[in-house]
Amino acid sequence: MTGKPVVIYPPDEDGGRRVRVDGVILGRAFSVKDVAAFMQTAGLQDWGEMDVVRSELIEWRGGGPEVWEH
Repeated sequence: MTGKPVVIYPPDEDGGRRVRVDGVILGRAFSVKDVAAFMQTAGLQDWGEMDVVRSELIEWRGGGPEVWEH
């Protein structure tokens, strides 16, 4: 188990990546923009795409924010 509250899982067959925040799956993202929207929904309204890319709160599994293909 990691100490990071946000986990982005590896891309699936459709290029979607599950997004988990504090142990709850919020849905699937298909881009960094989608991850930013999930973060905003989770209470970080000021977050944008660059916040997602640079954040130490996010654990990227199966590739970083540039990987969206299975």
